[in-house]
This record gives sequence, structure tokens and C-alpha cells, in this order.
Amino acid sequence: MKILVINGPNLNFLGIREKKIYGDRDYEYLLKMIKDHALQKGAEVECYQSNHEGAIIDRLQQAYHDGDDGIVINPGAYTHYSYAIHDALKSLEEPVKVEVHISDISSREEFRKISVTAPACDHQIYGKGFDGYLEAIDYIIEHKK
Repeated sequence: MKILVINGPNLNFLGIREKKIYGDRDYEYLLKMIKDHALQKGAEVECYQSNHEGAIIDRLQQAYHDGDDGIVINPGAYTHYSYAIHDALKSLEEPVKVEVHISDISSREEFRKISVTAPACDHQIYGKGFDGYLEAIDYIIEHKK
């Protein structure tokens, strides 16, 4: 089972930015959590982060060639306006795709309540902190059985 985790803009600044919203644990902590959980579940995981929309699209397209079984994506702010990422996700029919957000986007600013990328995914998880990533991995594993 191969799972790709993609994190968008500013997620590399976890533990630095807006601690009241995202907490004080850093990006390396998140990566270790994800990798440990995947290993425990018998899955191979690759984590990728970029602040650049085109690089995220390139990595999504590479997932097609790599034969990934699942994709966990936190598009960051691109969630709310990137139809290009939506289209890249939509073009991938085989992998199970789960959109994740650390914060509860439904209770934040108005613009954050709309996700243009979620309709291209199979599932969306938000407001569960870092644990949302682990839930997404479990969702993919369960749905690929």
C-alpha cells in the first residue's frame, strides 16, 4: 500500500505560524507522526510539501505514474481557489483521495468555509488537528481493502 501525503503552502511553518490555531508542534513532528502511523499499519508513505501550486500539480500527476494507492492532501490556502489543483485531483481516478485540514475550516473566516478541491476527493476531514492525517491514512487503507 503506497500513500502520498501532500502539504501545501505554509504547512512547513507549523509550530511557527498562528499557534492558537495550529498548535506549537512543528512540521517535523507531523511527518514523524504520519510515518510512524503508516509503518504501524503496514503502509509505505511519502510526504511532500510545497508552497508552489504548480509543484503540487506536478506531484499529483507523478502519483499517476507511481501507482499510489491513496493521496492525503492538505492544499492549505489553495483549498479555497485552486481549480488547477481540483482538476489535477479529479484526473486521478484510482487512488483514494482524502482532503485534510488541521483546523475546523467551517468555523473560520468565510472564505475558508469553501473548498474547491474537496469535490475532487473521496472524503474530507477537518478540525481534528494532526490526528486528521492519521484518520485519512486509515480511511484510505480501509477503502482499498
